[in-house]
Amino acid sequence: MGRNREAREDAERIPHMNFRPCIDIHGGKVKQIVGGSLNECGAATNFVSEKDAAWYASFYREKSLPGGHVILLDPAVSPDHENTKTQAIGALRAWPGALMAGGGITPENAAEYLDAGASHVIVTSYVFREGRIDRERIDRMLHTVGKERLVLDLSCRRRPEDNNYYVVTNRWQTFTEEAVSEALLTELSALCDQFLVHAVDVEGKSAGIEEALLPILARGAQIPVTYAGGIASPDDVRTIKERGAGRVDFTIGSALDLFGGQLALDDVLMLCD
Repeated sequence: MGRNREAREDAERIPHMNFRPCIDIHGGKVKQIVGGSLNECGAATNFVSEKDAAWYASFYREKSLPGGHVILLDPAVSPDHENTKTQAIGALRAWPGALMAGGGITPENAAEYLDAGASHVIVTSYVFREGRIDRERIDRMLHTVGKERLVLDLSCRRRPEDNNYYVVTNRWQTFTEEAVSEALLTELSALCDQFLVHAVDVEGKSAGIEEALLPILARGAQIPVTYAGGIASPDDVRTIKERGAGRVDFTIGSALDLFGGQLALDDVLMLCD
C-alpha cells in the first residue's frame, strides 16, 4: 500500500511529457530527410509525401495535437523556396494558432507567418553572428514578435574534441562556439517562450537518440523544450521520459507511420501518459 502511494506521488511530481508533431517541407513537398545531409545540393531523403502540408495540419487538428512545428528547409535563394513557403502558409491556415513556423525567419518576414496563423516563429541562424549569440538580434526579434511568440532553435552536434554539444546553423552545417549547456539554456529561457533542439547527428536516421543531451535540456530549460532526432522505438520514447525527467517534449519524423515508418502514432501517444 505504501509503495503504491509512493509510486503515485512520484508520478505526480514528474511533469507530463508531450508529443509535438512536425511538418518538414523541402522542395515544395512534405518530406523526412537525414538532417545532417542538408546542404545547397539537396539532402538524403527518407520519405516524400503525396499529401500536402495542410492535410497534415488538419490531421493533427483532428487528433488535438497542438504545438507542432512547420519547418521550411529551402533557403530564400532556392528556386523551390516559394513552393515550400506556399505549403507552409497552407498548413498554418489549416490550423490557426496551433503550429509554429521556422526556417529563415527574420524580423522582416516574421509577421507574414504570424498573420497566416503561426502561434510562434522559430529562429536559429538569424540570432547568431560570427559563431556567437547576437543579443542585439535577439532584442530585434523580441521587439518584433514578443517573448511569448519566440522559439529559439538550439539544434546541435557533438564536437569530438571535447564531446560537448554545440549549436549549429546554416542548415546545420556550421558549428558555432555556443555549447548547449545548462547555463546557456537557463540564460536564454528568459528571452523566449520555448526551445526546439534537433540532435543533428542522429536526425532522420531512426537509429537511436542522443541520451546524453536529455539531462542537459531537462535541468537547464526553464521553459518548454522539444527534443528531435533518432527516435526509432518505444524504448527511445521511454528513455526521453526518464532521462528528461518528464520535462522534455519530443517529436518523431522518419520513424512515424505518418511518414512511412514503423511507429504507430496512437501507440506513441500512449507512451506519454
